[in-house]
Amino acid sequence: MKTKLNLLFSLMLIAAFVLAACGGTATEAPATEAPAVTEAPAATDAPVVTEAPAEPVEVTFWHAYGTGSAEEVALTALLEQAAVDMPNVKINVLQVPFNDIFNKYRTDVAAGGGPDMFIAPNDSLGDDARAGLIADITDLAAGKLEGVNQLGVDGMSLDGKLYGIPESLKAVALWYNKSLLPTPPATTDELKALMEGGTEVAFSFGCYHHYGFFNAFGGDIFDDSWKVVADQGTGVTDAVSYLNDLYQIAKTNSWPKNDSDGLAPFTEGKAVAITNGNWAMGDYKKALGDNLGVAPLPAGPAGPAAPMLGVDGFYFSPNSANMEAALEVALYLTNAASQTVMMNQAGHVPVRTDVTITDPLIQGLVDAFNVGATIRPQVPELGKYWSNFCGTDQVFEAGTPAADWVKAGTEASNK
Repeated sequence: MKTKLNLLFSLMLIAAFVLAACGGTATEAPATEAPAVTEAPAATDAPVVTEAPAEPVEVTFWHAYGTGSAEEVALTALLEQAAVDMPNVKINVLQVPFNDIFNKYRTDVAAGGGPDMFIAPNDSLGDDARAGLIADITDLAAGKLEGVNQLGVDGMSLDGKLYGIPESLKAVALWYNKSLLPTPPATTDELKALMEGGTEVAFSFGCYHHYGFFNAFGGDIFDDSWKVVADQGTGVTDAVSYLNDLYQIAKTNSWPKNDSDGLAPFTEGKAVAITNGNWAMGDYKKALGDNLGVAPLPAGPAGPAAPMLGVDGFYFSPNSANMEAALEVALYLTNAASQTVMMNQAGHVPVRTDVTITDPLIQGLVDAFNVGATIRPQVPELGKYWSNFCGTDQVFEAGTPAADWVKAGTEASNK
């Protein structure tokens, strides 16, 4: 019996322990917030890698426009605008005196240096091209001269190859003050009579400035094969005799005998006329305004005067490492807008057909050039003219008869 009671008691005790473990007031586990679920970062584009702006290509450019001249002022304005419009190019400009620019260029290029580009008349294009001192840009400029007239292209070419970007045309003409000389002399006789009568004319003597008068008197320096024939016939001798007559009148009256000395007398209203090229128009126009007129050089007994028609243009050094950028600069400085600026401010006669001429002086120059101007020859033989027919002081100052001087020049040329 005792054993059964003990068993019963043990069972009851075990049950109590079980109830204690399982029963009673149930407590909840402390409430805790689930960790915030953060969304995955939004997909973003890959970082943009920006390249540093490329350094501008440097182009060295030489010109020979005089300080403060209308040409230099106009060119400076164009270069300032080019710096804005062409940020990819830095143009380093050097002004070189005109009397030095050709020799400096040739010397520097022959030594492996020189500028990338320079602007100059086509005075020595033929010689420099033959010497390999200027680059053949025929292929580089192909298709990029739309709007440029053929005359300009021809003036920058030799033997079918292009050596420069044409910018303007120029030749010697007769400039006059309309308030002092309403009607300019149309013939050599009229010009001589005007000067003999005491009216000051700043006639420019020199083998370039007076070249056109040979044709006016029926003379030729060269024949069709570029042999010097100045002593054949009397045309060249008659022209030199005429020029000597004008020189003696100017000398007697202490009048200027070149374009530099004639600038002040003409712009100040002392000289009624001056012979010079259109590169000086800006200075003349600034001084005389609407009183400035222009006419062809006076015609002679054999026909119109035929001054050399030059073409100014941009040339490129064969040493240039940046020729494409230099060409870009040249094309910018010869586009229609740039040529309009040079026309209106500096008197350049544009070579482009898409430039509208509104200035009667520019139109007068075009008309004058069309009367008788002849394209400057690019043949080696032209050097014989410069070497043998520029010493006119032998006639004008030393008194050598014109016929003897012409004969001596012809013989020296054909040795």
